[in-house]
Amino acid sequence: MSPEVPPPTRRALLRAGACGLLGAAVGGCGFMPAKKPDAKELAPVQARVDGDLVYFNWADFVDPSVFKGFEKEYGVRVVQSNFDSMEGMVAKLNAGNRYDIVFPTAKWAQRLVRGGRLRRIDHSQLTNAHAVFGAHAYFTDPWYDPGSAHTVPFTAYKTGIGWRRDRIGELSGSWKDLWSDRARGKVFLLDDRDEVLGMGALALGLDVSTGDTGDLDRITSLLGTLRPRLRGFSSDSYNNLLNGNAVMTQAWSGDMAAMLNQAKDPSVFGFEAPKEGTPINSDCYAIPWNAPHPGTAMLFIDYMLRPENVKKNIEYIGYPMPVAGSEKVYADLVEPFPECLVTEEDLKADLFFRNGGRAAEDARDTAWTHVKAG
Repeated sequence: MSPEVPPPTRRALLRAGACGLLGAAVGGCGFMPAKKPDAKELAPVQARVDGDLVYFNWADFVDPSVFKGFEKEYGVRVVQSNFDSMEGMVAKLNAGNRYDIVFPTAKWAQRLVRGGRLRRIDHSQLTNAHAVFGAHAYFTDPWYDPGSAHTVPFTAYKTGIGWRRDRIGELSGSWKDLWSDRARGKVFLLDDRDEVLGMGALALGLDVSTGDTGDLDRITSLLGTLRPRLRGFSSDSYNNLLNGNAVMTQAWSGDMAAMLNQAKDPSVFGFEAPKEGTPINSDCYAIPWNAPHPGTAMLFIDYMLRPENVKKNIEYIGYPMPVAGSEKVYADLVEPFPECLVTEEDLKADLFFRNGGRAAEDARDTAWTHVKAG
């Protein structure tokens, strides 16, 4: 990626984790489709051109040259739409909007699978599937989609602390660094329910997705002591550090990696994965049950898994893609921030945000409201 073209800030807008627009159902914030899909609508499809690609994702999350290459090779157009939250994505699906490919995070992929909203994906139709499933054992049978029957992993990332070494020196490697007097008034937390409550939970040695009211009372009490020290809540961690609005911020690893392309002197910045544990997440390729052109979607997934396109996209977005042979590309990119790397051990640590039942999600919503209100 050219250094003069600003890389995207992937999560510059709110990514709340609440059930919100979905409503909750037994089994953990699931939902039912507007009409029950039949077996044919959920069945795998052949990878073939069956129309243009109707694409729905975060903005600027695929290298434009990769889109152009796909369009040229297959003689199709990529018709792009973007969302700014998982809730927004699912609300569009619930409203009847039809897309060929969407990109849910792990817990939202589970909801979509449970709700009968995703087609099954035949891995044998993907010539490059072996580069994912043959090399990354975790994704052969992830908790959110047994057997990866409906999804293919797109990216993986973790949450930690980004900071400016030139302003506050070194950190201790703990979530408690957010309470540092050296950073008081210049600290941001992500504007994200699960991330903030999860950070508080890890700092207290609790489950990252706890919905227990007693646990949540402890978390809100702890975060109440941090609230007066904050400058605010913002998911634009990348720019807040670059422009000096923040000297410390809760941050996604991929945004910190993308920031390296813009930093005049990367050595003045740091990223740590706190020792109490760092939340892990994955975005997935998925084909909605009512996709108008599912065959083209299959071709797009396979095209994205080609080594040359994986390399381009990693360098463009700053997030690793779990595809064999791409490891060095990402390691080179994040050499100044080695803790951005996501390993099999990180995945097995099982610090993904999980879906809870109605009572647990309502309790987390309430706790988040208290934290935001101060």
